Amino acid sequence: MAGTNSSEIRIAGVGRLYVATADTKVPTTFSSDTSTDWATWKNLGFTSGDGVTFSKKDKLEPVDVWQAVSPVHFVYSDRDLTLKFSLMQFNEDTLPFFMGGGTVDAVTGSTGVYKYDIADRPFADVRALGLEFTDVRASDGTTVTYRFGIPRGQVTAADDIKLARKSAAQLGITYTAMAAADGSALASFVMKDTAYAAS
Repeated sequence: MAGTNSSEIRIAGVGRLYVATADTKVPTTFSSDTSTDWATWKNLGFTSGDGVTFSKKDKLEPVDVWQAVSPVHFVYSDRDLTLKFSLMQFNEDTLPFFMGGGTVDAVTGSTGVYKYDIADRPFADVRALGLEFTDVRASDGTTVTYRFGIPRGQVTAADDIKLARKSAAQLGITYTAMAAADGSALASFVMKDTAYAAS
């Protein structure tokens, strides 16, 4: 709906992050049980109170001509789509995701002891990343749900892990979308929100 409408303001009050094998599409079914909708994904658990920072940066190259002092055209040369967040839980899903792949294995002969080896060089660890958040519309109290999915991407930057007595350790991640070979969408929004209905 065009014009001022407070019911279309969105606050990501409660959200979740999920990871799955590459090329997994964001679910479009909205059932009463969120875990059923995301059944093929792994929930990454608690994230820091800062939530998720979404960044889309397009690089344009100007086309200059002799006859004008301003560009007459722009050519798109790059698109950078990233999500930045900090995971608060350390487990068999989050640590390998942060570190760039691999698995956590039980140590033979030792009960309750596990080992994760960091490779001597980085390897491609392409995965799908999904995000969901809910909000309550100001006008009528209706819950709306937003989902965002990147079918192919990988962790391209990892923050320092600070181990301290007065704060929880965090796994700070920057995840960057990658183009698919078949030319499919780089990412998708799926919204259960009547604000998008044609008026």
